[in-house]
Amino acid sequence: MSKKLILSALSLTLLASAPAHAQADKITIMVGGMEKIIYLPAKLAEVLGYYKAEGLNVELQNEPAGVDAETQLIAGQVEGVVGFYDHTIDMQAQGQMMQSVVQFSRAPGEVILVSNKTAPNAKSMADLKGNTIGVTGLGSSTSFLSQYLMSKNNIKPGQFSLLAVGAGTTFIAAMDQNQIQAGMTTEPTISRLLKTGDARVLVDMRTKAKTKAALGGTYPAACLYMQTEYVNAHKDVVQKLANAYVKTLKYIATHNGAQIAALMPKDYSVGDVDSYIKALNDGKGMFTTDGIMPSDGPKTVLNVLASFKESLKGKTIDLSQTYTTAFAKAAK
Repeated sequence: MSKKLILSALSLTLLASAPAHAQADKITIMVGGMEKIIYLPAKLAEVLGYYKAEGLNVELQNEPAGVDAETQLIAGQVEGVVGFYDHTIDMQAQGQMMQSVVQFSRAPGEVILVSNKTAPNAKSMADLKGNTIGVTGLGSSTSFLSQYLMSKNNIKPGQFSLLAVGAGTTFIAAMDQNQIQAGMTTEPTISRLLKTGDARVLVDMRTKAKTKAALGGTYPAACLYMQTEYVNAHKDVVQKLANAYVKTLKYIATHNGAQIAALMPKDYSVGDVDSYIKALNDGKGMFTTDGIMPSDGPKTVLNVLASFKESLKGKTIDLSQTYTTAFAKAAK
């Protein structure tokens, strides 16, 4: 056999045995309400092309309530969830190990809105006794925080009701139809109701300072969390996700609301671009710039949950297992 033929045969053998690096890693991430500004990094990373730049083929799935996204993660239907960090603590108490691998925010970005029509005299959470509070879903982070704020004001569980109403149009309709007299929601729903004058803010957790006043400390919220077993087995993929998200967080920190809004799907602004831009500018401060968990955050979240959740009673939670900073710190 000639030297040329030998080289050709060798080349074909090497090509056949080489790994298919050209094929991107397929990852499915469920987002607890893709249009919510608190979860902005998930979609923004996609439109900026940061997933593809890392060799990732990321499919984002939309799920209005974070508790349902958590269920999909446990069932193995998705590799990750963009939702609230508090789920990792709640699930550890139930024997499921999950961890935040990139921390998006250091404040919930949520507010309690009260109806100007059906609860005009409510001045505090205590005044919501006997009323129905809207949350995205029962068992969601909005329900966690609503229950805590009521218990903090000495209102027992049987003295108020929670109703799952989602966010956006469904939340607004529930308030308009008096199904709820108050509710916890995020931007852009907040701006829509404030602009019409149908509601006012009772408790504001859109900034770190206001969150400390409401909850007693820093409350890290939106993040990418995954099952610990998956993280340990796919560190290369998790690192690529961290690279994409940390780069996105830096983009948010260095660009204004108008620049960001121009990249997002048109329906996210619900026909009111100016309000959406204002909400983006006002909300930028809740995001971390490096994806790293605030050191004083996890204990606050545990204290909040432990104050009312029966599943945490008598349980020892290892907070160090509910998050990792390794990937964010190593991000390019």
